[in-house]
Amino acid sequence: MKAKIWIPMAILLAALVGCVAWLYTRLDKQQEENKNLQELAAIDKQEMENEYTQFANQYEEMITKISNDSIVAQLTAEQEKTQRLLAELKRTKADDAREITRLKKELATCRAVIRSYVLEIDSLNRLNQNLVAENTQIRGQYEEATKQIEGLSTEKASLSEKVAIAAQLDATVISMTPKNKHNKATDKMDKCKSIQVSFTIAKNVTARSGMKTCYVRITSPTGTTLGNGGSFSYENRTITCTMKKEVEYGGQETPVTTYWNVTQALVGGTYQVSIFADGQLIGSKSFAFK
Repeated sequence: MKAKIWIPMAILLAALVGCVAWLYTRLDKQQEENKNLQELAAIDKQEMENEYTQFANQYEEMITKISNDSIVAQLTAEQEKTQRLLAELKRTKADDAREITRLKKELATCRAVIRSYVLEIDSLNRLNQNLVAENTQIRGQYEEATKQIEGLSTEKASLSEKVAIAAQLDATVISMTPKNKHNKATDKMDKCKSIQVSFTIAKNVTARSGMKTCYVRITSPTGTTLGNGGSFSYENRTITCTMKKEVEYGGQETPVTTYWNVTQALVGGTYQVSIFADGQLIGSKSFAFK
């Protein structure tokens, strides 16, 4: 009689031990995934800090080379704004997604502004070269303009470096659309059979034209990367992506659409879409689904 009682109790105890072991294993895996996500966020934040610092230094360099008071005042104002945003970024934690997203948008604006100044200074430099070729009578009419751009020809080499930074691509209008078996949009992830990610590579006349490989990385609410679309190098690391697409870019605004057929169970929550090209993170956005 006692044996009949102890045998079920032993089976129940063994099942409980197995369940506890599975829970500990799942917790360790979740902690590892969270650690990887935090490391990527820290890398992204450090890259933003580096760019803000570069922009502030470039403004300082340009200010020392320009004699036009109006342009100097504009450059000084933009430099102070960049330094203020850098200070805000340093005070922000890497896992503060909302604040990091805001500062990333500000960074894209700063990049566009400094790109415009690079182009303006380069335009002044070409104007100076044209003035040098004019005869003495014509040069007299442009004497004031010549004074403003005097010495800019010596800056041509350093401008190349600035153009390289300004040439970084930007992904805008990012969208993530889960679709059901009828290829209709749905906000319920348990009904999702495919995911469409669309974005636009912004116009950038300073960027190098040609074929670009765009890597799309979708991170689930648990921190894992969806799918297995291959891998690529980023910040001296090899990371995986959900999907990738070859795009011909000619410096103009270029729309891009990618698709991923669901191959794993999806859960409701916040998904992060990150887009990479030319070894750079060119855009990211979060999406919440049921």
